[in-house]
Amino acid sequence: MKTFCGRANPTSGALDWVEESEEYDYHQEIARSCYADMLHDHDRNEKYYQGIRAAVARVKARGEKVIVLDIGTGTGLLSMMAVTAGADFCYAVEVFKPMAEAAQCIVKKNGFSDKIKIINKHSTDVTVGPDGDMQTKANVLITELFDTELIGEGALPSYEHAHQNLVLESCEAVPHRATVYAQLVESELLWSWAQLQPVEVEGARVVPPVAVGHCAGAHSVCDIQLSQVSPNSFNPLGPLCTMFSVDFSKPVSSAFQTHSSQFVSQSDGRAQVVLSWWDLDMDPSGSIVCSMAPSWTYPQPKSAPWRDHWMQSVYFLPVESTVTKGEELSLTVCHDDYSLWYSLRPLSQQNSQTEAPPSRPCCTCQAHLVWTRPRFGELNDRRRTESYISALRSVLKEESVCLSVSDGSLLPVFAHILGAKKVYSLENSRMSKQVIEQVLEANLKKGGVELLEIRPEQLTSSDVGGEQISVLMGEPYFSTSLLPWHSLFFWYCRTALAGLLQPNATILPRSATLHMMAVEFQDLWRIRAPCGTCEGFDVTPMDEMVQRSLDFRESREAEPHPLWEYPCRALTQSSAVMTFDFTQCVPKQPINSQGSLPLIRIGRCHGIALWMEYHLTDDIIVSAGLIGPISEQGECEWSRHRKQGVYFLSSPWDSSGDGRAAVSYNFTFEPSLGDIKMDFSIQS
Repeated sequence: MKTFCGRANPTSGALDWVEESEEYDYHQEIARSCYADMLHDHDRNEKYYQGIRAAVARVKARGEKVIVLDIGTGTGLLSMMAVTAGADFCYAVEVFKPMAEAAQCIVKKNGFSDKIKIINKHSTDVTVGPDGDMQTKANVLITELFDTELIGEGALPSYEHAHQNLVLESCEAVPHRATVYAQLVESELLWSWAQLQPVEVEGARVVPPVAVGHCAGAHSVCDIQLSQVSPNSFNPLGPLCTMFSVDFSKPVSSAFQTHSSQFVSQSDGRAQVVLSWWDLDMDPSGSIVCSMAPSWTYPQPKSAPWRDHWMQSVYFLPVESTVTKGEELSLTVCHDDYSLWYSLRPLSQQNSQTEAPPSRPCCTCQAHLVWTRPRFGELNDRRRTESYISALRSVLKEESVCLSVSDGSLLPVFAHILGAKKVYSLENSRMSKQVIEQVLEANLKKGGVELLEIRPEQLTSSDVGGEQISVLMGEPYFSTSLLPWHSLFFWYCRTALAGLLQPNATILPRSATLHMMAVEFQDLWRIRAPCGTCEGFDVTPMDEMVQRSLDFRESREAEPHPLWEYPCRALTQSSAVMTFDFTQCVPKQPINSQGSLPLIRIGRCHGIALWMEYHLTDDIIVSAGLIGPISEQGECEWSRHRKQGVYFLSSPWDSSGDGRAAVSYNFTFEPSLGDIKMDFSIQS
């Protein structure tokens, strides 16, 4: 049997559905899973173990047999902890079949098969009774059903069902309780991910459409490694508020709820953003706490545990408002069964008797559906925008006929303001076209740019008024791009449009270069590292399953990561390893590049960082990767707007830093596929 999987196609700019073997889908799921990250999270594992020991002891103290229900068992780790702590029997529920099979192997390998039953079902399908999946209801409930937003993986409905059907009324729960915290802040950086900001072009002020400014934005949470957002990037307007708690040892409701916290504003500012995280009390007394707080809340930030499966949340308020120091405010959080959203109002306006609770925000302007949050940040990056304006200024003439090829780009608006005779823009969707139309209307430029919802290869001379294009421009940005080099779709567009270009047409950017350097990750290496033994339990069957899935396809491919969230040190120089000349058409034959980079710093080489740089003109370059010089210690500053490529080595390499060992590379760009095949090895 075959399965269809979506893969970015840089030759067409589309997401193609590719037929793969039936094994491919779950190999992808396993290879990209965060199970390794969780197993390496010693703080989480240790706190769970302490909580489980305490819960088992409390039930035993009541003179009862300890029957455990472990929902979302994964590797079976928590069930093995429970049996080791003295539980009489565990029912371990895991819905993902490959994971359930791995748990079965792990449980057997550790000698717990007689005490742990793996149930490959969703917990809401589990039955209790003589002929059921469980013989009796459990009196200890262990779960790990949480995501960055706490409830986004369906924790509340699962708990609700478990309390109604699978556990005793007197059950102990690990974790016992979760508490959600929030803090109101003003942040130009974070707000730039939610709202389009005005920009100056040749003395003209390009303003966002009114509808965008009034829009509540996308409803989905923005989950990030908040530890990598410096406290200097925001102004706290209030204290850290306790918003609500959920007691998992009692019946849980998945129904809509609202909670408010009142406080006095600490300073003047613009209320824009809510930072949020949660913690788990593993026992009723709250003495065993697993916290998701960012590192800058710790007295010693370096002591904060790192985890990627649970991060922190950023929520954008539906409307920006001014607050003054000393003002009494009410911050409200609402949640349904899967998501949270926040609203703010002065306490003087709070009237709970008559007002309906705030509805879940949704985008009404379309811009938040066209532009992702990193894309908003990119469009609001003044330095980056100035690079494009400077480049356009240097190439545009009064008689210029321009064609823009990028998704939802402001370049055609800039080109019109800079005086081009005629500007056309190819838009990939009706919605993208409508958003740019709104921008033009808001700036009284309607008709200044002709927006065409046509694919490049279908564009004809009549579509551009019978004139030849003198300036072909792009950022390039395409919403379907996953890896840095997927933006080479611009090159394919340029090739398809060759017949419509003047012989001496300007192509902007002129070229792109692929850059690489070997790096030591501070923490990201954990997501791909084998675990071996976890808290004294042998989990090598899990390592073997992940490795088989990596070997199936993924180990020979790079994967996208936003490296600004994942600190790393450069162990080699950064180097341009491939150049793509956009002034020429895409070649018919593959392009190959080979070479090596000496390891010049001491450290453990985990992999290779890869990114693109765009040469707008001979002297203006925009980087989608490194945006500053590498420090003497190898520290790097990365663009927040695009994901970079990461190629993890199958085994890390300890570099002595003397330059005698080097990373050898071999890249091949396949024009027919639009993709880059790569291979790396360490030569010493």
